[in-house]
Amino acid sequence: MKQFAIIAAIPVIAVVALTAPTTARAGDGGAVAAGVAGGFIGGLALGSALAPRPYYYEPVPVHCYWTHGRPHWDAWRGVWVSPRIRVCE
Repeated sequence: MKQFAIIAAIPVIAVVALTAPTTARAGDGGAVAAGVAGGFIGGLALGSALAPRPYYYEPVPVHCYWTHGRPHWDAWRGVWVSPRIRVCE
């Protein structure tokens, strides 16, 4: 994978090396802005080609289940209630 990143970076480096620097003058039609934008985009392309890839791992499975708890008398409703509880191992 690292060889691919180096091979992909070679054209970007060649384009950057072959562009001749020019002086910026007022009223040149936005060439400075285009140069800044091109440099930013070139940096993004080069940085994304050379950046290490993140590794994602599957989380550990948690075995949980629902069951009925110990019944108790609910005086407000006047009934026996068996609450549901979650058990995780």
